[in-house]
Amino acid sequence: MLTLSEAQERTADLVAAARKAGADAADALYLCNNSTQISVRLGALEDVERSEGEEIGLRLFVGKRSASVSSSDLSADALAALVDRAVAMAREAPEDPYAGLAPEERLLRGEAVEVDGDDGADPSPAALRERAEEAEDAARAIAGVTNSEGAGASASRTLIALATSAGFARGYSNSGYGCHASVIAGEGGAMQRDYAYHSTRHLSDLEAAAAIGRRAGERAVKRLNPGRLASGAMPVIFDPRVGSSLLGHLAGAITGSAVARRTSFLLDRLGEQVFASGIVVRDDPHRLRGLRSKPFDGEGLPTAARDIIADGVLTGWVLDSASARQLGLEPTGHATRGIGGPPGAGLTNLYLEAGALSVEQLIADVKLGVYVTELIGQGVNGVTGDYSRGASGYVIRDGQLAEPVAEITVAGNLKDMFRELTPASDLEFRRGVDVPTLRIDGMTVAGA
Repeated sequence: MLTLSEAQERTADLVAAARKAGADAADALYLCNNSTQISVRLGALEDVERSEGEEIGLRLFVGKRSASVSSSDLSADALAALVDRAVAMAREAPEDPYAGLAPEERLLRGEAVEVDGDDGADPSPAALRERAEEAEDAARAIAGVTNSEGAGASASRTLIALATSAGFARGYSNSGYGCHASVIAGEGGAMQRDYAYHSTRHLSDLEAAAAIGRRAGERAVKRLNPGRLASGAMPVIFDPRVGSSLLGHLAGAITGSAVARRTSFLLDRLGEQVFASGIVVRDDPHRLRGLRSKPFDGEGLPTAARDIIADGVLTGWVLDSASARQLGLEPTGHATRGIGGPPGAGLTNLYLEAGALSVEQLIADVKLGVYVTELIGQGVNGVTGDYSRGASGYVIRDGQLAEPVAEITVAGNLKDMFRELTPASDLEFRRGVDVPTLRIDGMTVAGA
């Protein structure tokens, strides 16, 4: 694994070699990831995984023709061959009028924002095993838990460096830690499973393993003996761990590629009311220790916090340079990158701001509804916004959570769902995409 300064030098040297070989422009991305994962089941060690890998990718342009190549061999001979191969490929590629690097005047200059993404810790495999065992033991100690799918703990470190022929050469590193447990309650055909997990950038922020395990066990037991629910239109309340998927659908609809292809259900809604007044959806790449925080995007542009939805209004698209050129707009600092291909566009720490009502107040007037804790399937049409997914959770009767329910379907259209959405006040930052508990009135529930 290269140091940060070595990675920056290596990518800059590769770009210089590409220019010398005949490329008009080029960028190079270095990515290194080291991780350790420990899994236990029923009190015994089940798996130990250790992975260490580094890759470097080169994208270069000959006129409007481009090629992308990558290698896990960072030797001088391998990188020289990589450059030759990329130049040859680019000369045979079709022209793309939108291809090219990010505008030079938009690149990050000066000091990068510090996002505190790497704590430098390196927990031993023994410490990770102890954490995993503690999580499973706590889950199995819950009355009613009868079996375990296992528990685990992990630690990782990622280093990223990017250089372009416009003189940009920067990098940063992230650490990552996680713990999870998944257990089964009940016997025979009445068994139910559930899980809990937590992921952080700093080891000191990771939730106690016993708390994660207890939550997994309690959730599984609470799901025992699910009933059925008569079909009809009713309020649906989304638990935060599944409600975040709604923002995923929003993100997919406002990326430049979907807009340029005209495959977005929000295609004609720019600058219009999409959510109710007062709703704010924010992307914050600078959140300290955020799971998706970063000082610059995949093309070297500075990142910045932005309200994607402000007072319910869709404020703009999420664009990399290529999609921005195609739409006649400017890139927004949301380019994402893999080693082996051109950039796309994506959001970072995305969240929907909390509302004014507690969860209890949010459901107090619901005579009959559903509180959804799990979603199943992929029944979402990104072009029309039609939404239909299998679900399980709990019936809401007279403003209170009642019996568990399973094998139901919740359906609607995302345009209507966004407009009817009401957030509770219980927002917590625990994931890359976060929402409070969400209520959506008028959804169709298909049950028994």
